[in-house]
Amino acid sequence: MQTDLTKQEKTPFSSADARSWALVAIAAVIWFALYNVIQPFADWIAYGLLALPKDSHLGESLAFFFYDVPKIILLLGGMIFLITLLRSFFSAEQTRAWLGGKREGVGNVLAAALGVITPFCSCSAVPLFIGFVESGIPLGVTFSFLTAAPVVNEVALVMLFGLFGWKIAGLYLLSGLTIAIVAGVVIGWLKLERYVEDFVWQIKVGKGANLPEQPTWTERFQIAWQSTKEIVGKVWLYVIVGIAIGAGIHGYVPESALAGILGKQAWWSVPAAVLLGVPLYSNAAGIIPVVSALMEKGAALGTVLAFMMSVVALSLPEMVILRRVLKPQLIAIFIGTVALAIIMTGYLFNLVI
Repeated sequence: MQTDLTKQEKTPFSSADARSWALVAIAAVIWFALYNVIQPFADWIAYGLLALPKDSHLGESLAFFFYDVPKIILLLGGMIFLITLLRSFFSAEQTRAWLGGKREGVGNVLAAALGVITPFCSCSAVPLFIGFVESGIPLGVTFSFLTAAPVVNEVALVMLFGLFGWKIAGLYLLSGLTIAIVAGVVIGWLKLERYVEDFVWQIKVGKGANLPEQPTWTERFQIAWQSTKEIVGKVWLYVIVGIAIGAGIHGYVPESALAGILGKQAWWSVPAAVLLGVPLYSNAAGIIPVVSALMEKGAALGTVLAFMMSVVALSLPEMVILRRVLKPQLIAIFIGTVALAIIMTGYLFNLVI
């Protein structure tokens, strides 16, 4: 009993810990304040300072860019900090055992389910993905999360339910989960860890070596902050480039052109929908108006869902950001696996509905 008590008293809550908590609390308040002013600030720059018309292509592109860049950077920093702090309570082996060391496929199901309840677009899901990989969670499991988070969006689910009824909304949910699980399982089977950039593993090893056996809160916060600076410092430029591409597409690609191409029923409509969707950038809720337009033009349901899923799961900006942590071979395999699953799902829906 005395030994256990001694162990518990090794790391008492000190005055240094209290100061650290106060600093973190202040930083959290500043983070939330900044996050809440991003939208009006972006609109002010584009439409106020630059005096661009709100319905102009350039205005929409710049407002999108000035909103998404700080949003993604804030999410990236916040998520990496929280994940590293949480990971300080668990070893990489414990994390891997909880999410990835279960019976084949169970970890993928859990990760996909986590992705469903995580309200992120594809680029916003990247910070959590990086944190999962850095924490030692199996690669296939992390890809199940990365796919499910943007594909199955709760706002899009509600909108689909309102527009088309519960059957289509349910099919959207089921197909999105299936694609995420299957894609993660396939990537896990292929054992592609060698295609993750070396610095990701070096960060993981470094944190494990520097973390004391029973760290104080101050030590946990210091390590989380160091990890945040290190990862954000390596990926911020890729974030800006990726968002710039997405902003240009967002402002200059007309919905009418997409509806004109995909509003036709043909055998090639599903793969065409996926190919057109990959370079675009939007979240699932933002693409719903295009979905409605396509349906009005006579496009089959499977074609429409394939287009929506490719836009939100395989966006070009997401791939640019992922390139900082993944090698081109793994990105290509991920795109191919998810695209094939989406195409098969689209054809299946067109056959049964």
